[in-house]
Amino acid sequence: MAFLKFTALRLLLIVVFYVACVLLGLGLFLSAVVAAILAWCVTYLFFRTLRDAAAATLQRRFTPGAPPVRSAVELDDAAAEDALDPNTPVNADRKPRGTA
Repeated sequence: MAFLKFTALRLLLIVVFYVACVLLGLGLFLSAVVAAILAWCVTYLFFRTLRDAAAATLQRRFTPGAPPVRSAVELDDAAAEDALDPNTPVNADRKPRGTA
C-alpha cells in the first residue's frame, strides 16, 4: 500500500508541476522534464518515511524465496478450494438444486 501511495503522490506532483510549467510558457517537452525533476526532488526531500516504506515493500516483494503476499479473500478462496472433494462432478451448465 505504501508503494501505491508514494506513486500516486509522485504522479500528482508531476501533474501539478507540469501544469504550472505549461502556464509559465516553458513548452510541452521542457515542462514534462522539469515537472519530473521537481516531483522527484520534492518527494526525495520531504517524504522520506513514505519513500522508505515503499522501498521496503518492494524489497519484501522481490526477495528470493519470499512467500507470496495474499489478501484475506485469496486465502478464503484457497481454503474453499482445498475443502472441495476432487472427485465431485461439476456441471457448470445447470443451476444447483435448491436455488430459485
